[in-house]
Amino acid sequence: MFRFNLLLMGKLPLSVFLALFLSFSSFSQTVWTLEDCVEYALDNNLDIQKQIQSVESNRVSLLQSGLSMLPNLNFSASNIWNTGQTIDQYTNTFATSTVRSNNFSFSSNVTIFNGLQKFNALKRNQIELMASRYDLDVIKNDISLAVAGYYLDILFNKEILDVAVNQLAITTEQVDRVRKMVDAGAAAQGDLLNIQAQESAEELSTIEARNRLNIAYLSLQQLIDLTISSDFEIEKPILKDVAAPTDLVTADVIYGHALSTRPEIKSAELRVESSQKGLAIAQGAQSPSLTFGVSYATGYSGVARAVDPSIPPVIQEYPIGITQLTHDTVLGYQSTYSYKTKSFSDQWNDNDNVSLGFNLYIPIFNGWQVRSSITQAKIQRNIAELDLEQRKRTLQKTIEQSYADAVAALQRFTSAEQTVSAQEESFKYTEQKFDVGMVTSYDYNNSKKELTKAQSELLQAKFDFIFKTTILDFYMGNPIRISQN
Repeated sequence: MFRFNLLLMGKLPLSVFLALFLSFSSFSQTVWTLEDCVEYALDNNLDIQKQIQSVESNRVSLLQSGLSMLPNLNFSASNIWNTGQTIDQYTNTFATSTVRSNNFSFSSNVTIFNGLQKFNALKRNQIELMASRYDLDVIKNDISLAVAGYYLDILFNKEILDVAVNQLAITTEQVDRVRKMVDAGAAAQGDLLNIQAQESAEELSTIEARNRLNIAYLSLQQLIDLTISSDFEIEKPILKDVAAPTDLVTADVIYGHALSTRPEIKSAELRVESSQKGLAIAQGAQSPSLTFGVSYATGYSGVARAVDPSIPPVIQEYPIGITQLTHDTVLGYQSTYSYKTKSFSDQWNDNDNVSLGFNLYIPIFNGWQVRSSITQAKIQRNIAELDLEQRKRTLQKTIEQSYADAVAALQRFTSAEQTVSAQEESFKYTEQKFDVGMVTSYDYNNSKKELTKAQSELLQAKFDFIFKTTILDFYMGNPIRISQN
């Protein structure tokens, strides 16, 4: 709703005000078609948004399962201070002071064989992605059908309201006519009271019909997640003709077509395949696994020493003995070198280490976990198969029931159409007799009630038939359509 400040409106030129008013009026009087409602519901429904996220999650899982088959590559580094006596891993000597050491490593591993578990996980995630897409289609189909049902409910209540308004108008005319006859002494006061009571009853029926229409509008807006507005209006299309289906279109034919196309069946079938892959993954855990790994490592130690070439060695003499004949002292020479901590670059090259290896893992006994996983996987497969069968039966029952309801609605429509025709003639005859005083107002009111009842039953049968045949068309793969176009 749009509100204007009265003072501001007074300052606006008339042409500007009219332009604003017309633009707001055109906005508020937008008429929604069935296609508009369905499209809006599909764009804004939270269940659909949640399922879209589920599809994206399955897409990520599929990508991850594919990447998990590639070799991994990891790097690790550490910086450690050791205090107290310890054996240095690079110099293999005791160190008693605080020593800093670093370790660096690159490693890569690839699974050569693990019972095809990764391959089956990839296939299962592919299946789950396709199944989640079908689940999204199921939600969209359910919402589309629900929107069509609520849309038809509004159209039905509109026609019921029109019937009530028309009947009230006829009764109001009769009230005025009978009042004049009473004033002229040509009719009894009781006839006026009876016809006025009928008018009051029909006024109440009109109010109730208008309330049901408002509730139908409210329900549709809530269904499509549209902000509630009293300006919401739907298009009144030319509805499909009420006609019997062709002999070639039977419940069995519709079911056969739906069985091969409906997303809920496709999803259930894929879930059976997914459960079979889950069983294969569980069984693969019984097989030995073989992996290949390669690593490169190096490090740095604070106690690693090297001769410092920048400082000349100190040469010292010391006696090592005497000669046998002359008893002269024999001298020895000892060089004392200066040391410094070996550089990081030198240690990187000196301490490097490369390793290659295969790792074979053979499961023998692990608390019966593998056997339990296989049993659970078989149970999940059985559940998936039962769910598929249940969905097939539900689909068949729904189609059979909708087909039977459509046939019954057609029969009710044909019968109600004849009844309305007869009641209209009867009411005309009764109205003519009432006008000349040959029947009482009580008889007139009863005839009018019977006509209104017949018209309501005709409308109910008509809209019930249209909705049921819309469901059947939908199961045949046709788009949702309630109009002739």
